[in-house]
Amino acid sequence: MATDDCDYDWEKEVEEFEKIKTGVKGLVDSGITKVPRFFISPLEKLPDRANSRDALHVQIPVIDFQGVAGNGTRRMQIVDEIRKASETWGFFQIVNHGVPASVMDGILESTRRFHEQPEEAKTDLYSSDGRRNVRFYTINGHLKKPEVASWRDAFSCTFTDDFLDPEFIPPVCRNEITEYMNQMINVRDVLSELLSEALGLSRDFLERLQCMKSEYLSCLYYPACPEPDRTLGTVRHSDPTILTVLVQDDSGGLQIRHQDDWLDVHPVQGALIVNIGDLLQLITNDKFKSVEHRVLARSKRHSGVGCMLLLS
Repeated sequence: MATDDCDYDWEKEVEEFEKIKTGVKGLVDSGITKVPRFFISPLEKLPDRANSRDALHVQIPVIDFQGVAGNGTRRMQIVDEIRKASETWGFFQIVNHGVPASVMDGILESTRRFHEQPEEAKTDLYSSDGRRNVRFYTINGHLKKPEVASWRDAFSCTFTDDFLDPEFIPPVCRNEITEYMNQMINVRDVLSELLSEALGLSRDFLERLQCMKSEYLSCLYYPACPEPDRTLGTVRHSDPTILTVLVQDDSGGLQIRHQDDWLDVHPVQGALIVNIGDLLQLITNDKFKSVEHRVLARSKRHSGVGCMLLLS
């Protein structure tokens, strides 16, 4: 790919990358030592490692769902914790949510298995067209300069009214995705009730609005990067959804924007990470906050995986 300033053709480099259909992992496997320019973020959008608040051990709220099924004091406490976290942070982690550890491990392992299978097993699924219910991609839609791409690959499945024909899901991850989604339907319904109550409304408020009935599961793979200080695993953004629920491995890398600082979201064993989306901020008249977040690029020796469920 071109590197000389005079001859560099940004659009052509993106087009050539998309034609190969092997994603970021394909670049890494080819032995590249430099990040292609359309992945390079402007300096002002890259991490300022000298100004990190990680040393202060700041942590987003962790909310224990033990006792959430009742109607007593404990549920009221959980509702209050969710309200405070949604108003102040826009992010929180939940534990004792009912999803077995084996199911969470399974979705992460199958994500890695999908992305690390031979290239020829994935290329037919490669597409930047968001209308496809099942696809493998790096760039979502058309990348326009000066936008930059994220240093990660994604495999996504779109469910409508909780359904996607399992036959469309590759066998390498079909069972794990099906089981994970079965478990996440209950988590979604509980969160819908709790968020409604946190607004001071009836617990079926969001359900009556038909919120979170469209589910987009994105299984993410963050390959090791030869120049992790020049790009981001996921560029800074907020989610254009009602809610996002994430399970990540223990490699971390997720950061959120809070009070003009970028804070690390430290992995908590067995936790799901929940963040408020732009649509929920709109519905709540800015009471709940949708905040910017990003994922740091991995070092040369490590890759990471995560699965996010975007609910609209």
